Amino acid sequence: MTTRWLTSEEQRAWRAYIAASHLLEDAIDRQLQQEAGMPHVYYSILANLSEAPDRRLRMTDLAERTKITRSRLTYAVTRLEKDGAVRREGCPSDKRGSTAVLTDEGMTLLERTAPGHVDTVRAALFDRISPEQVGQLEEICASVARGLEGDDAQAPPDDVPWRRRSPGPCT
Repeated sequence: MTTRWLTSEEQRAWRAYIAASHLLEDAIDRQLQQEAGMPHVYYSILANLSEAPDRRLRMTDLAERTKITRSRLTYAVTRLEKDGAVRREGCPSDKRGSTAVLTDEGMTLLERTAPGHVDTVRAALFDRISPEQVGQLEEICASVARGLEGDDAQAPPDDVPWRRRSPGPCT
């Protein structure tokens, strides 16, 4: 198989993407650490739980939504449990499964932190691009995500840690 090297234009686009994504993640992490003492991934866990029915998600589903490994999620949820933001419950229909639940304290933390987070995202990203570019960014990112999720769907479950098959909702 012959390597398809990046063109000069693709190389510039790739490097610009890498620089922008690293700087954006750094800006978001810095703001969240200063305001709430948590990294972006912890905020994402709280945000995903806040949007779920009854503010609860099976751990495997939460790992898939946040795109982190189950072991990293377990570590993060343990830390959030110690802070009182999340609690874990067993799954009656699957003794090996567990559910993460956003507590009232966690919801309060999220509500207190969200305005600064949104301000940071707006200042770091959306204030720097035109409304037309917002639509283009969404289209590009959605296309890449769909393609990669399609690739993941073809991979064995053990190769994609957050896509391991869940037996279904806890009931």
